[in-house]
Amino acid sequence: MHEFEVPAELAERIATRRGRPHAFEAIEPARTALLVIDMQRTFMDPGAPSEVPVAREIVPNINRIARAVRDAGGLVGFSLATFPRVPGGGWNSFFDHMVSPEIAEAILDGLAPGSPGRALWPELEIEPEDVRFDKARYSAFSRYGSEIETELVARDIDTVIVVGTMTNLCCDSTARDAMQLGYKTIMVSDANAARSDGEHQAALLTFMASFGDVRTTEDMVRLIREGAARAGKSEASAAE
Repeated sequence: MHEFEVPAELAERIATRRGRPHAFEAIEPARTALLVIDMQRTFMDPGAPSEVPVAREIVPNINRIARAVRDAGGLVGFSLATFPRVPGGGWNSFFDHMVSPEIAEAILDGLAPGSPGRALWPELEIEPEDVRFDKARYSAFSRYGSEIETELVARDIDTVIVVGTMTNLCCDSTARDAMQLGYKTIMVSDANAARSDGEHQAALLTFMASFGDVRTTEDMVRLIREGAARAGKSEASAAE
């Protein structure tokens, strides 16, 4: 699993600017959505076209956070990167210019509707109440990305937790856009995966400095449980 370390100078600068080390010291779990980004076979099978080996290692942490969110009344959503089997994949600026024709072909083969590579990783714990949504850009919140925001608005979600792969592409893009749409946004350092430690570290440090919060799985589960406990006490007091 990736190591993540915040340099002392950056930690001090962030704390000075915010007046505290973390952007969000508490959350409302019932108004929280965990977005699990692109944990699909084409990113996770050994030798797959878009393999991210570390993504296989973060599955237990993702499952742990998902259980905590569900237990606290929040939403769990799984994105499925999906592109039509047409020239340019419906995203010409990427498939025609950012990758070679051979790689574009392999990616489209893996992520076209009906492809085995598009399926979610079988070790993920997925429950009937969870949401699955197609995603056709790096960011789930971009103009052509997905319909997930409609679901979040309908459920009065105000906090988004982002986990999955890749840290520095789809996860980071989704998290940054979530923040810019007004959501309190948190990335989880040991529940995101990239192709290298350097890419993982750089993405999380930039996000932490200017877009939201970065927590560990342990911290995230604690925040969820503390929030659920506060909500339970408030409901009990209101009933008295």
